[in-house]
Amino acid sequence: MARIAGVNIPTGKRVPIALTYIHGIGPANAQQICEATGIDATRRVNELSDAEVLQIREFIDQNLTVEGDLRREVQMNVKRLMDMGSYRGLRHRRGLPTRGQRTHTNARTRKGPAKPIAGKKK
Repeated sequence: MARIAGVNIPTGKRVPIALTYIHGIGPANAQQICEATGIDATRRVNELSDAEVLQIREFIDQNLTVEGDLRREVQMNVKRLMDMGSYRGLRHRRGLPTRGQRTHTNARTRKGPAKPIAGKKK
């Protein structure tokens, strides 16, 4: 099992698909990594040699922000918005959608399960 950026990537999958298991690497970045390291996108992870895995690992370390560093950076950005008191920061603090979606209905992912209102039923 190959371990890249602190994540065990699945061995039976194709390399670009397996790389997307790393937080911060999507399909486009995975394809770019394959092209830059010269690894064929149709190959499976278990077919890679140790040298090729090392090559992928070094490319990711040099060129991308992934996993813990990326999560920390995003959390710091959100914290900065909240400390600043911006509108987006207030929405984060209240646990509401930050990008202008309606909240009268929907928004259940951010708001959590519906809470019943006492005395509403007639």
